Amino acid sequence: VAAMAGEALSRVPDVQIDGDGVFKYVLVRVRGAGAGALAKDVVRGHGWAEYHGPLLGCPREELARHGLSCECLGGGRLSHRPEERKIHVYGYSVGFGRADHAVTTEKLKAEYPNYKITWADEGY
Repeated sequence: VAAMAGEALSRVPDVQIDGDGVFKYVLVRVRGAGAGALAKDVVRGHGWAEYHGPLLGCPREELARHGLSCECLGGGRLSHRPEERKIHVYGYSVGFGRADHAVTTEKLKAEYPNYKITWADEGY
């Protein structure tokens, strides 16, 4: 079971965000079943989400089918400007609190190595 959960965990994309615009995001910890299970943090951000909660709802259902669970570590906003190759991480979620923007920034840098990625705790 642990090997299957580890394989399923490796298939969960680290970053799924919209290609352009300003939108809400959540930092989510995904883990396999059982004590001592493997876990990783992932970033999800989409412009269709009016609130942070729905960003968590979609992956939760999908993950459960693969024996994985998730918890929201917090949220914020992303400003993604692909024409300038820039992403700025800031703000917070009223419902989930402020995500660790430093963790989010590192995930984004791995996914977008040619971008300038910055973060700040200020702003909403």
